[in-house]
Amino acid sequence: MLILGIETSCDETAAALVEDGINLISQTVASSQDLHIKTGGIVPEVASREQVLAMIPVLQETLKVIKNPSREIDAIAVTNGPGLIGSLLIGVETAKALAFAWNKPLITVNHLVGHIYGNFVSDSDLVNQDIFPSVVLVASGGHSDLISLKNHGEWTWLGGTLDDAAGEAFDKAARLLNLGYPGGPAISKAATSCVNLTIQQFDNFRLPRPLINEINYDFSFSGLKTALSKLVKDHSPLSVDLTNRLAHEFQGAIVECLVAKTLKAVKSFDAKSIMLAGGVSANKRLREYCVKSAGNVPVFYPDFKFCTDNAAMIASAAYFNQKVVPWESVEPDSSLCLS
Repeated sequence: MLILGIETSCDETAAALVEDGINLISQTVASSQDLHIKTGGIVPEVASREQVLAMIPVLQETLKVIKNPSREIDAIAVTNGPGLIGSLLIGVETAKALAFAWNKPLITVNHLVGHIYGNFVSDSDLVNQDIFPSVVLVASGGHSDLISLKNHGEWTWLGGTLDDAAGEAFDKAARLLNLGYPGGPAISKAATSCVNLTIQQFDNFRLPRPLINEINYDFSFSGLKTALSKLVKDHSPLSVDLTNRLAHEFQGAIVECLVAKTLKAVKSFDAKSIMLAGGVSANKRLREYCVKSAGNVPVFYPDFKFCTDNAAMIASAAYFNQKVVPWESVEPDSSLCLS
């Protein structure tokens, strides 16, 4: 089954052809990140305007590998939420037009569910492994959620962030430390340079691990950002060494909180595996710490190109979940949830 996936929930404009949910045939991603670097974050109106310009060229590039798209494609999949409403509209209206013109089934995909399937297009052998039930950590710029995935199409939302998402917290921390945008890679790079401070100096800059011992599956990173802000204010101007140290400590606090709650869920639900998903799953420290802490429970995470927003994960999720709806009834939902 060949599915055309379309993803425009934030600042990427993406299209992909995926066969049987695991075989990537073609993918194109256009990003307006360079424009957002200038403003230190995503400006929704700028993102959606760029997507209007990029949508048709992205489709054309993706479809070049097949001779007759209207005949060879079996279904169309599109992200209908959550995300930026203006951005979602671009993808949804494009998918509806194609479904009508080509008389194809239209499958809607929750963006967060889509991120899970970055794992399946990264490792096609997952379909042959005994991985369910699995605990999934979806961590990105807009979301930090824990999900109990019993099987394809069967999930329970366990908990999520009460304020800032992990990726959002990284962006804000990077801004405080004057490291640039996007924050996740900037913090990670600075953290790996933390080599010149002694252990005693490390202890002076210990940040809290919010909710890490609470009996729930929720996260909270707003207070962590406030604690970092106070340290920055108290020790400004920051040396390069201290900036790197604070980046290292901030990253460690977020990673430890994410992994602690993930392992708590694994134990409670007797999970056979852990899957990481979303942009923050590209964080090397998160991957290493989760693998080390999980013991004998296998940990899966997507290839780097499938961590950030892409259309291959949307097409894959559509294949395994196949939520076909009449194209006339599809509307974007910026606050679409998992529960």
